[in-house]
Formats: sequence, structure tokens, C-alpha cells
Amino acid sequence: MVSKRLAVLLAIISCSTAFADNLYRYKNNEGGTVVDWHVPAKFAGRGYEVLSPLGEVIKVVPRQLSDSELNDKDLVERLKRGAEAERARLAEWDRFLLLRYSTVEDIDAARDRALRELKIRLSILASNQRVARGRLETALSRLADFERRGEDALPQDLEAVEILRSEIAAAGRSIEEREGQVAAVTEDYARDRNRFAQLQDVVLLRRSLSRDRASRDN
Repeated sequence: MVSKRLAVLLAIISCSTAFADNLYRYKNNEGGTVVDWHVPAKFAGRGYEVLSPLGEVIKVVPRQLSDSELNDKDLVERLKRGAEAERARLAEWDRFLLLRYSTVEDIDAARDRALRELKIRLSILASNQRVARGRLETALSRLADFERRGEDALPQDLEAVEILRSEIAAAGRSIEEREGQVAAVTEDYARDRNRFAQLQDVVLLRRSLSRDRASRDN
């Protein structure tokens, strides 16, 4: 059976040969994300990502398994499938971002447009709810007048109160739904922005590392 140390070494050798022109992204001891030409041996066993020259994820290498875990063929297969699914998800996300946007400012503009539409709808709903509440107050005032005079309220007034209460409740649910959409859209664009910024950083870092390597070679 291949030892963990040897498995890590083989993984590093594989990285340096099969993916020599690519970069690697891994987590350091502090949990920070590091991108470099190689993965240090002490971090390779934790798993890492192989990046294309554009920063796209082209391979996800899962964490190194223990000897007992390696004997669990089902676990090994699940991790392989999980790594491939994650690679495909990240690659599709990266392609989408690179095709749709040129700068992070493009993402900010798209976010602002999407939020503007949602906030307009939210404003309309809030306005409708305020109007319905005003009408409800008027209707309740009429009912109070009937009660003070000892008269029975008109059926249409009672019906109007129930309808207005239903409209206000429905508007409240719609407002909550729209507010949830605003939060979700904001979060989605924030993730896209951070991911796109990482892609740009990888491209810039690759250029810098290439210059440094060329200087060392010379």
C-alpha cells in the first residue's frame, strides 16, 4: 500500500509534470488562499485546485486519505465523484463569468440594474400597503361611529374591512418575498464579484510569477 508521504510526493510530481504550465490554489495554515506554481508538500495532502492560465479550475484534487480510508473503496469513489462534480461546477461558473463580464465594475453595474428593478417593485408594494392601511383606518373609523351610535354596521363596511386586512397581509408577504430576493441577488452578485476578482488576480499573479521565473532563469 502506498504510504501517505509517498502519495503526497506522487501528487506533487504529477502536478509538476502534467500541469507544469498551470497554477495551483490551496489553503495555508491560517486558512488563507494561496496561488502559486506549485503546492508545498505540507499543504498538498489537504487538497488543492489546478488552475488554467485564465484562472479557471481545470482539476480539483481532494484531500489525502488515511490508510484506513483508502481501504474504503466506496469512500474513495465518492470523493472522486465529488471532486469531479466540484471541478465541473467551478469551471462552468468561471466560464460564465469570463464570458459575461470584462471587469468587476461590469458586475457592479449588473447588480445595480437587478436591484433597481426589485427595489422599484418593492416600493410599489410598500406604497400599496400604505394606501390599504389608510383605507382600513377609514373603514374602522366608520365602524366605530356606528358602534358609538348604537347602530349596526353596514354589511359592505364589514366586508370592506376584511378585504383590506387580506390585501394588507398579502402585500406584507409580497414585501417579505421581495426583500428576500434583494438579499439573495445581493449575495449572488457578491459571490460572482469575489470569484471574478480571484480570476483576475490569478492572471495578474501568473504574469508576475512568469517575470520572476524568467529573471531567475536568466
